[in-house]
Amino acid sequence: MSGHSKWNNIKNKKAKTDAAKAKVFTKVGKEIAIAVREGGPDPASNSKLRELISKAKSNNVPNENIERIIKKSSGADAVDYEEITYEGYGPSGIAVIVEATTDSRNRTGGNVRHYFDKYGGNLGAIGCVSFMFESKGVIVIEKDGKVNEDKLMEDALEAGAEDFVADEDVFEIYTLPEDLLAVRDALSALGYEILSAENDKIPSNYVTLTDEDDIKKMNLLLEKLEEDEDISEVYHNWENADE
Repeated sequence: MSGHSKWNNIKNKKAKTDAAKAKVFTKVGKEIAIAVREGGPDPASNSKLRELISKAKSNNVPNENIERIIKKSSGADAVDYEEITYEGYGPSGIAVIVEATTDSRNRTGGNVRHYFDKYGGNLGAIGCVSFMFESKGVIVIEKDGKVNEDKLMEDALEAGAEDFVADEDVFEIYTLPEDLLAVRDALSALGYEILSAENDKIPSNYVTLTDEDDIKKMNLLLEKLEEDEDISEVYHNWENADE
């Protein structure tokens, strides 16, 4: 979930129950299936697949599971998934982007519309909120006292990064989406331990909710969206998302 600190969002995503982790495996598996269909099963020549394998490993998906998904996705009986983006507003005009990977457009679209309607929001047309977000690659490295901030910033910028932010617990390195893997690999080769490297959508502005009912509804909307196995990512511009 997008907010001021990408790492806080990642920590929240990783603090999952076993049931929620199983859903993460399912979502990543669908994304891998699409990447294999579009670019082939070899990660050396398929950068999207390489990125998703890294994402799967960061979510503790076992290697044998990843290999099984790739093999199954290459077969004639592979499920035909498609990627769909939905845009809308949560309570008090919170901008929300939902990315889904599904084998049933009708099922997923109906569910997403239901969540928005039930929790004080409304689903809009494509483009209604996406102009408020900028796509960026975000690399996170732990601020453990061993990493020299100035040297890391220098190395990151030389590797092609656009921006560098020292947060309370981590360093966040921002790249163009297409440069994410190259910058990550360059920093890994220099010995830096990467906590996370993912593409994100960064809001240009944030909205704070003060009404307790709106806060409750927004939390429930995000919870339902995150629980849905068809939904792979949710982005929003809610300022106080940790409430």
